[in-house]
Amino acid sequence: RSPGHRYMIQEEEWDRDLLLDPAWEKQQRKTFTAWCNSHLRKAGTQIENIEEDFRNGLKLMLLLEVISGERLPKPDRGKMRFHKIANVNKALDYIASKGVKLVSIGAEEIVDGNVKMTLGMIWTIILRFAIQDISVEETSAKEGLLLWCQRKTAPYRNVNIQNFHTSPIQNYFKKLVLLFLMQDDPIGNINLAMEIAEKHLDIPKMLDAEDIVNTPKPDERAIMTYVSCFYHAFAGAEQAETAANRICKVLAVNQENERLMEEYERLASELLEWIRRTIPWLENRTPEKTMQAMQKKLEDFRDYRRKHKPPKVQEKCQLEINFNTLQTKLRISNRPAFMPSEGKMVSDIAGAWQRLEQAEKGYEEWLLNEIRRLERVEHLAEKFRQKASTHETWAYGKEQILLQKDYESASLTEVRALLRKHEAFESDLAAHQDRVEQIAAIAQELNELDYHDAVNVNDRCQKICDQWDRLGTLTQKRREALERTEKLLETIDQLHLEFAKRAAPFNNWMEGAMEDLQDMFIVHSIEEIQSLITAHEQFKATLPEADGERQSILAIQNEVEKVIQSYNIRISSSNPYSTVTVDDIRAKWDKVKQLVPIRDQSLQEELARQHANERLRRQFAAQANAIGPWIQNKMEEIARSSIQITGALEDQMNQLKQYEHNIINYKNNIDKLEGDHQLIQEALVFDNKHTNYTMEHIRVGWELLLTTIARTINEVETQILTRDAKGITQEQMNEFRASFNHFDRNGLMDHEDFRACLISMGYDLGEAEFARIMTLVDPNGQGTVTFQSFIDFMTRETADTDTAEQVIASFRILASDKPYILAEELRRELPPDQAQYCIKRMPAYSGPGSVPGALDYTAFSSALYGESDL
Repeated sequence: RSPGHRYMIQEEEWDRDLLLDPAWEKQQRKTFTAWCNSHLRKAGTQIENIEEDFRNGLKLMLLLEVISGERLPKPDRGKMRFHKIANVNKALDYIASKGVKLVSIGAEEIVDGNVKMTLGMIWTIILRFAIQDISVEETSAKEGLLLWCQRKTAPYRNVNIQNFHTSPIQNYFKKLVLLFLMQDDPIGNINLAMEIAEKHLDIPKMLDAEDIVNTPKPDERAIMTYVSCFYHAFAGAEQAETAANRICKVLAVNQENERLMEEYERLASELLEWIRRTIPWLENRTPEKTMQAMQKKLEDFRDYRRKHKPPKVQEKCQLEINFNTLQTKLRISNRPAFMPSEGKMVSDIAGAWQRLEQAEKGYEEWLLNEIRRLERVEHLAEKFRQKASTHETWAYGKEQILLQKDYESASLTEVRALLRKHEAFESDLAAHQDRVEQIAAIAQELNELDYHDAVNVNDRCQKICDQWDRLGTLTQKRREALERTEKLLETIDQLHLEFAKRAAPFNNWMEGAMEDLQDMFIVHSIEEIQSLITAHEQFKATLPEADGERQSILAIQNEVEKVIQSYNIRISSSNPYSTVTVDDIRAKWDKVKQLVPIRDQSLQEELARQHANERLRRQFAAQANAIGPWIQNKMEEIARSSIQITGALEDQMNQLKQYEHNIINYKNNIDKLEGDHQLIQEALVFDNKHTNYTMEHIRVGWELLLTTIARTINEVETQILTRDAKGITQEQMNEFRASFNHFDRNGLMDHEDFRACLISMGYDLGEAEFARIMTLVDPNGQGTVTFQSFIDFMTRETADTDTAEQVIASFRILASDKPYILAEELRRELPPDQAQYCIKRMPAYSGPGSVPGALDYTAFSSALYGESDL
């Protein structure tokens, strides 16, 4: 193209005759100069004289680069005329490349400073880059800008914009200075409006109010140029407001979700800490030394089951409900699923709870067994002390007697007496053998039952056994000595000997009878006490025979005294062969007769206690046999309610709430049964043949019922939340539930059932499509599909949710198309708390064009939807 080539501005946009009016030329020069400077100042420069400062083409090219954001060809820096023409032609070429049809204007006229051509060129640039893109209801640029002005001023009376010659400036600014219109001062109003626009909208003053008011027909192009600046300022503000509203909505959802996550973490930590503290207590099976201490442990366990654990059962259930609700909210708002911190997953809490119940299992039974053991131990310890005391009393001084050498200086009669006395002692010794064996057996049993004072028991038993062995050895030695002496001494009193032989076993029998009559007993049923009563009656039946033996033995002593008196024998009437005297026999016989009625009374009292225990058993069984089936029936009703497919979800919720109300009101029956259970335990009753339900069965069933009704209510709440969020009608939800329930197997469908369910609903699925769907409804490959996953799939395509791309686009608007945003921009566009939320969490921007304090809104938005590792 030759330097003399001329571009012509399109005729419908440019009319040389319009420039003949000096007033219009003045308005255009001022307006176009201000408009150019509003863009050139972004590049750090400006113009003073519009026809002079564009002559070399350099600032003209710079102006086009600033307003277009594109790079033009490198300008010529020479000062010759042809260099200037070349630069202006590059600018005109660029304008033409944007679809502008130029007529009758050439670079030479611009270089020569032709005012009219220069203004015409600048108007072409303004029209293309500031006005052409304005479109309101598909009108042209000029008409669209006029329509926009009319719409913006529509709410205000006395504002009627018809064209850009007489209406816009005087009337449009009335919107900005509406509060100042009480004074009739058009020039003052316009100047005030222009000052407000320059201060608050960064729109430079492009016209003089006097020229507009005093000119019959102001220049349309100047007016349009000025008004277009208002359009872009207000349009940008409205776009920013829309973007800010979207961001506020997204951030509010995220902040609420984070609050729910933090609350879940806190509650999970508290519950896990309680479980961690409780398990060691339940696992501690260290037995106590006394019944009182073990009964205190049993009381502590009852308090745990009735007071401390039930609230924790509710907390665990509520925690699972909160977790499911949170996941549903995250899924509905297109957020990534919530992953609790390590060790606080629902499965972790369930595992910890299972370990708690495993530790709890058998603890109460261990306590009761330990109480029974201690009861048995204390009984045996008392029996050991009684028998040991009786034996030690009998054995006291026996060794000294056996060590005597009295036979060495005795007469024949005395030696024979000593021999017979020794024979009686041997009989007595043999009679005590059984007691010694009983003492050893009791000591052995106390050791096996881990008696806390077993050391002293063993020491005492060992002393008795050692003494018994010494007595046996000494007895044998004394017999051998007496038998050696017997050849020298041939006289013995046969009556004394017979008395001694019969009195010793009888005396031993009486001692055994006294022990039996005073023996402690433990029974746990009416049958056992009846058996003891029968045995006692049998014992009383033997008393006449025993009394006959007693009279016979006393008759022997009477015969001895009679013989001594009859033959005037000069010896003592005391029996030299026996340590048992007539007085001993009489006293012990009287003691036996005293103990018999006492034993009768204690047995009858125990019989009454066993009858009372039986009443407790029957009372507990009557309640348990009613409560157990009631719990089972409620479980079945809840199960039937959860699979019904008619009626609204709200109706099902109301029914479940009624179930929950009835269950809560039934709690008094459980508490009463707990009270009866405690009475049974305090009475040491350990079995109940009248019912198959134990207190533990009822407790577990009751806790399961509470958990089931709470979870079922939460499932329906989740369905309502999903239905409302996804826009599902009640009929659609009923159809989904009916289809699922048809193939339901304990709340789940396997893959084949799921395929059949989809086919029944009209889906024609190929293998590839079905495989894709399975990755959505069964992401972990469990082989089953839950009802919630089924509902999510059926409603996923209709979900109305925001996306990361939408949030990024909104931030880009607030950032004026920059790839980053500044803290002051966030504070200006967003509410304070949400602006601070973004500033705190946004990472620093380090991409191209970064400035100090730049924040990366793209990474932040992606993180909101789980699409980055931020």
